[in-house]
Amino acid sequence: MLYLSQMLGKPVIDSTGEKIGTISDLAISTGEVFPRITSLAFQGPGKVPFMISWRKYVDLFDEDGITLAVPAHDIRFSYLQPDEVLLTRDLLNRQIVDTQGMKVVRVNDLKLSQSGTQLRLLGAEVGVRGILRGLHPWIEKAAVAAGRAFGHKIDEQIIAWNYMDLLDRDLSEVQLSVTHRRLDELHPADVADILEQLDPQQRAAVFEHLDDAQATEAISEMEDEYQAEFIDDLDDARAARLIGDMDPDDAADIVRDLPYEKAETLLRLMGVEDAAEIRRLLGYKDGTAGGMMTTQFVSVERDKTVGQTIEVLRELDEDHPTVHYVYVTDDYGKLVGVLSLRTLVLTEDSRVIGDVMFDDVITATPSETEEDVAADIFKYDLPAMPVVDERGALLGIVTVDDAWDAIEDDVSGEKTRATLGKVLGGTLAGILVLGLYTLVLLQILDATGFHGLSR
Repeated sequence: MLYLSQMLGKPVIDSTGEKIGTISDLAISTGEVFPRITSLAFQGPGKVPFMISWRKYVDLFDEDGITLAVPAHDIRFSYLQPDEVLLTRDLLNRQIVDTQGMKVVRVNDLKLSQSGTQLRLLGAEVGVRGILRGLHPWIEKAAVAAGRAFGHKIDEQIIAWNYMDLLDRDLSEVQLSVTHRRLDELHPADVADILEQLDPQQRAAVFEHLDDAQATEAISEMEDEYQAEFIDDLDDARAARLIGDMDPDDAADIVRDLPYEKAETLLRLMGVEDAAEIRRLLGYKDGTAGGMMTTQFVSVERDKTVGQTIEVLRELDEDHPTVHYVYVTDDYGKLVGVLSLRTLVLTEDSRVIGDVMFDDVITATPSETEEDVAADIFKYDLPAMPVVDERGALLGIVTVDDAWDAIEDDVSGEKTRATLGKVLGGTLAGILVLGLYTLVLLQILDATGFHGLSR
């Protein structure tokens, strides 16, 4: 096995034995599972950069250098091709996404494999051994030997090429291997976890490769503290488009955390209906049923038939949130009952909704705290709870997912407060111990006459 760090700076010798330069980089063709080295980049006299075809000119290679198959005067130089990536420039010491471990890692070295006259890239070394090897191979060997002597094995940490995704270079035109799991093929929750680990510049670069639907889902899966920050970094047009595509309650939560001018700009840029819905939710206090509810629900008037209600469900958009209940209202929008999907499916199409609905409905008011609403949802085992105004008109629903989020936020806040309390307690204890230690030390010095001697 070879490593990129072992080859960099080593001599390039032509077929006559003359040194014509030193290795500066290797290029791979990205369209393979374990890509071949396709080009050799080296520095000639005066540090002039050159690039040549690996297949045409390289005869022998090892950790001591490269020997070419032709004399220097027969070489025809080439250029980096659109499907090629330079290992040192584009990968070494860069951050990549490990799409198997779902994390962002730093490439400390690159592992290569010899196969006849071909050299292939196996993957990235992201552990401490890559760092030590970069300093000097003997340092790595000494550290591994010392670790073994103390019963601590220092293993390589290799991420195979087919689990690597590149961040720091625009590779939108590069065709990666067919087995390569790209960011846009991952679950939105995994994409969100990865984006949260990046700095703003890298985050923006990765985001360019996601379409609006994927981007919207990824933002929705982010932790609350990252969502507004991320939207704030986007250009206004795309930010408004993404906010408008979100569920109204999620969109309102993000807009609420944005600077006022940014929030108003986005609301003016998005569709009138979307903006109006978000503004309505923003009118409720954060931490209340009104602030956590969504306005995406299905309601029908009680004089509709079961068949007509089923048609309403069939006409919903594909991206409409999961429907747990159909809510039944009177002519004035007042909530009068609820129907489960099971009841709809098992009831004849001709039956009137008002005759088969369940009219003993548990509701919440917009001003109730999210903790109380969550408690009732879990107490009565409800997939969703309707929120009504003082007249009983249906305003929205709080889903069980929102209830879980409220509980997690509450628990997280308690843990943060507990951690802060421990830190403060530890700090005060340390100050007290230091003060007592200083007092005792002064007494000892005074008793030994140190102050007198110093005078």
